[in-house]
Amino acid sequence: MRQNQRASITGIGSYLPNKVLTNYDLEKMVDTSNDWIIQRTGIKERRIVENGVTTSDLATQASLRAMEDAGVSPKDLDMIITSTITPDHIFPSTSCYIQQKIGATRACAFDILAACAGFIYAMSIGQSFINSGAMKTILVVGAECLSKITDYTDRATCVLFGDGAGAVVIQRDPIKHEILSSHLAADGSEADVLIMPGGGARNPASLESVQQRLHYIQFKGKEVFKLAINNITNLILETTRENGLTLNDIDLIIPHQSNLRIIEATMEKLGLPMEKAFVNIDKYGNTSSASVPIAIDEARKEGRLRKGNIVMLVAFGGGLTWGSSVIRW
Repeated sequence: MRQNQRASITGIGSYLPNKVLTNYDLEKMVDTSNDWIIQRTGIKERRIVENGVTTSDLATQASLRAMEDAGVSPKDLDMIITSTITPDHIFPSTSCYIQQKIGATRACAFDILAACAGFIYAMSIGQSFINSGAMKTILVVGAECLSKITDYTDRATCVLFGDGAGAVVIQRDPIKHEILSSHLAADGSEADVLIMPGGGARNPASLESVQQRLHYIQFKGKEVFKLAINNITNLILETTRENGLTLNDIDLIIPHQSNLRIIEATMEKLGLPMEKAFVNIDKYGNTSSASVPIAIDEARKEGRLRKGNIVMLVAFGGGLTWGSSVIRW
């Protein structure tokens, strides 16, 4: 899917909980080690919410920062789109809670679910509304409290995930960061390789579903690893080609922070140096939908994004879903 060159990112914000869960902390909780985790994932620590903190709480803080950066007020917002796999409730939407907390009384609000690719999906939807002229100012949020659905007795998964939120404001503004195109894809035949089995219509909450630990993330690591590398690589090549670009034209790739080995293998397959990829997985782990917007905010603060840069966002997640966006900074 390709869209016209109209919408721009005009504000960026992120928010991370203060509580840090290190690999050494995990050594005391499960049969693992700091060296084992770093070797297989590149993660050294991750942020975890305190008891009582919800996804909408993190999202609200990131949203307020993005709005301040864009110079817009809550009443300026026409729409709020939130991507999350850890909503405050199955319904109502987390976006509606954000709307209430920030006082965006004019904005319509809804959530989408596309797992780790969700932020790019959500931004693409917002981009379409801006490009069509139906909306002028949209808040797009990626936020997760993955610690709520992480099984801390399973060493294969508990080392991976963290909590956080990121947000962007998108508007028509030719002098800001123009979204050149967005590309989305999915493969439902591989849906079960990355899943939380419990809590939906197929396995509604029950004593049995809790006892079987169905309300936690489950995934088949080897399958996800292979599928992620192949699909992300192909998508980056397709995205550059459809924009009339070459890989050399891309100044920075901001990938979903799923696993350092996946990022490294993808860059190697593309023949690109790791210096062209932004990486912060060592500090935050995999924050699913929040990963890409947090990374955008950090890359900007670190001076990795300069005017005129061509920036590629790319993510892969459960569904299976994957997507990319090209931005002229």
